[in-house]
Amino acid sequence: MKYTIEKITTLIGARRIGDTEAVVSWLLTDSRSLCFPEETLFFALRSGRNDGHNYIPELYRRGVRNFVVERGYFRVSDVTRVSDVTASTGTGGGLAGANILEVVSPLEALQRLAERHRDEFDVPIVGITGSNGKTMVKEWLYQLLSPYKIVTRSPKSYNSQIGVPLSVWLLGGQTEVGLFEAGISQPGEMQALRDIIQPSIGVLTSLGTAHQENFRSMDEKCQEKLSLFHDAKVVAYNSDDNVVSRCMRKSGYHGEKLSWSKEDPQAAMFIKKIERRNTVSTLYYIYKGKEGTYHLPFIDDASVECSIAAAVVALYLGVTPEELDVRMSQLEPVAMRLEVKEGQHGCTLINDSYNSDINSLDIALDFMSRRPDQEGKSRTLILSDIYQSGVTPHELYHRVMELAVKRGVTKFIGIGKEIKRILAAEGGGQIAGDQTAKLPGTVAFFFDDVEEFLRSEVFKGLRNEIVLIKGARDFGFDQITEMLEQKVHETILEVNLNAVVENLNHFRSYMKPDTKIICMVKADAYGAGAVEVSKTLQDHRVDYLAVAVADEGVTLRKNGITSNIMIMNPEMTAFKTMFDYDLEPEVYSFRIMDALIKAAEKEGITNYPVHIKLDTGMHRLGFDPVQDIDEVINRLKHQNAIIPRSVFSHFVGSDSDDFDTFSTHQFELFDTASKKLQSAFEHKILRHICNSAGIEHFPERQLDACRLGIGLYGVDSRDNHIINTVSTLKTTILQLRHVPKDETVGYSRKGVLTRDSVIAAIPIGYADGLNRHLGRGKGYCLVNGQKAPYVGNICMDVALIDVTDIPCKEGDTVEIFGEHLPVTVLSDILDTIPYEVLTGVSNRVKKVYYQD
Repeated sequence: MKYTIEKITTLIGARRIGDTEAVVSWLLTDSRSLCFPEETLFFALRSGRNDGHNYIPELYRRGVRNFVVERGYFRVSDVTRVSDVTASTGTGGGLAGANILEVVSPLEALQRLAERHRDEFDVPIVGITGSNGKTMVKEWLYQLLSPYKIVTRSPKSYNSQIGVPLSVWLLGGQTEVGLFEAGISQPGEMQALRDIIQPSIGVLTSLGTAHQENFRSMDEKCQEKLSLFHDAKVVAYNSDDNVVSRCMRKSGYHGEKLSWSKEDPQAAMFIKKIERRNTVSTLYYIYKGKEGTYHLPFIDDASVECSIAAAVVALYLGVTPEELDVRMSQLEPVAMRLEVKEGQHGCTLINDSYNSDINSLDIALDFMSRRPDQEGKSRTLILSDIYQSGVTPHELYHRVMELAVKRGVTKFIGIGKEIKRILAAEGGGQIAGDQTAKLPGTVAFFFDDVEEFLRSEVFKGLRNEIVLIKGARDFGFDQITEMLEQKVHETILEVNLNAVVENLNHFRSYMKPDTKIICMVKADAYGAGAVEVSKTLQDHRVDYLAVAVADEGVTLRKNGITSNIMIMNPEMTAFKTMFDYDLEPEVYSFRIMDALIKAAEKEGITNYPVHIKLDTGMHRLGFDPVQDIDEVINRLKHQNAIIPRSVFSHFVGSDSDDFDTFSTHQFELFDTASKKLQSAFEHKILRHICNSAGIEHFPERQLDACRLGIGLYGVDSRDNHIINTVSTLKTTILQLRHVPKDETVGYSRKGVLTRDSVIAAIPIGYADGLNRHLGRGKGYCLVNGQKAPYVGNICMDVALIDVTDIPCKEGDTVEIFGEHLPVTVLSDILDTIPYEVLTGVSNRVKKVYYQD
């Protein structure tokens, strides 16, 4: 839905400075998530570590013109001209044409606006709260309901005082059901969330000890959570939980109580029996007097409990028992916060450092106990001090040990002064000196910090164990995971993230200040590692990231990348994935356009941003800018599932002056067609055609945005020189061997020696990305700064080099390409382009990142 700036000013009770007409479709609190600046309203929120007001100048530069700020932050010399508005700190200014909405609290204004928006909808709204399982219940309800209804749901875990209003704002005219999470950490917070969500159906998931320190009792916390459902028509809850049942009775709630129970046959949803076989759980239930069964493709306790909550609501909303069984059996896992990795010495690592409350510990221990690869392996728990428990330390850590013993932990490693003080002393160990304690059913070791543990014999002695690593973030448990991870390859790719930033700024220096930048991170960021490179680019406020396929975008989202992501080669099988992870596809044909529209309509999605590609001469993908453009506009205008965010094309030869005439022809075709597309729509459509070479070569054609590809990774494609080296491929000398003249080395005896030689074996081969055509003396690497030619054929895992005249020893570093041997040298030898060499580095090569 769209709101005029005038209406929003009234709804939030703001004082408006500026009189520019504007329509708002998008709300923004994080400047990194900007997508449609022309229709965005930015709320400048303050937090303990940041102040949204600081990002107003940057957002203004990027096209945002509507801002909600704290009253008094700006001083006004002339309220009729916003160009004269400057921040009271003296850091603002230059906001011509902007609308500034002054309020007492931008956060409260955001919440009030979402509340008024919610008032426009009379559809079932499900409000979900609890200590654990909120996101899983919400996502599974979405999967259960979306085949039958158009569902709007909270993105990710948007359940906070900021996340909830942003979620509710997503309600649109086609919404048939809303699913929203609500999370709290202290008394009094739920009131605001209740007013925003206004749930007609309430779901209370499990209670736990998270944030318990802020509540006087578990009952108080439960009552606070239940206050979300004060005006709901129905509340679904676990009546087997004594605290929940007691609080429900005390709450005075008069609506329908939709309880589920494994003990009470009178409950609305009675679970008669649960059977677990292999990876499937079968639940036999009676819902309102009718028996049913469903099959769940998970066996852990947390998943079973969440499935019951989701089933109750789905049945209440009209899903039949038969449909429920089919849908339950097809449930997809919600992205876990638990990481499972292969460790050294036969260990399996389970990394869970997301939160450290005791309830999540039990979930993680349950996950560990059900691992399919646990046969023959003992269970080890590495745990830090636990914060926010709400109970005394003695109660807390006794409960920890009870859980550990119950879940079969045979080795307990405690890290932190508090856990050591209590458990080591009470278990019979000494605080100083001997740090070992014998506790019921397990052997325990205690350390003050991670560094002490990593130096210990206990760490060195981990063998053939399933190791659960669970620690509060500030304990630095990532060091433990890093040290325990399996390291099987001595060949590494060093990636200099500082150089990425320097290259980015190099090209920005050629660009106009208001031109947006789209950074290509496809093909694993040209071999450099898309996740780390994207994190760096996101921190430096690039406008868009671009990848080739949806899976690459999903990887970024799962690793915390929130920037806009463009999918350059979308596959029709990946539409739902793109919707789920907010990935914006390129649209290059009517076939893919029609399929995308159909898929979006099926999911109840409106105004999903897409990028229209025109073929002006590459003849690879794209609409014909002359013959197709009118039909493109016609089809886009007669639907509301997708909306063009940008229109673009590719220069064929911007890297060479030889193609300048053809480049001009391409630009003329693009300019005419893209302007025609823009004239058909009111919102701003970004136009871009320049790539890395075009940024420098055609400054007048930069338009609204430019795409930065190979230049970001240090290669100037205009003349092939290195700007700043990003990737350095290194290995080590495994063995040195003296081989006489006339002997041969390597397969097929192709490496014939013309002198007595010293041959070094290095652990890199064509399976790592070292091209076989560099063998037999055609290419070389650097050993201690000197050229060492490849001898004989390059093997799958090993290459042989001649180091006869180079002082070196086993273990010395070998540079394949990098700071001292540019990747362009290899690409010239191979008669190819540096892209191919960079992207050819295998995923089995470990990447090491560094920056100042």
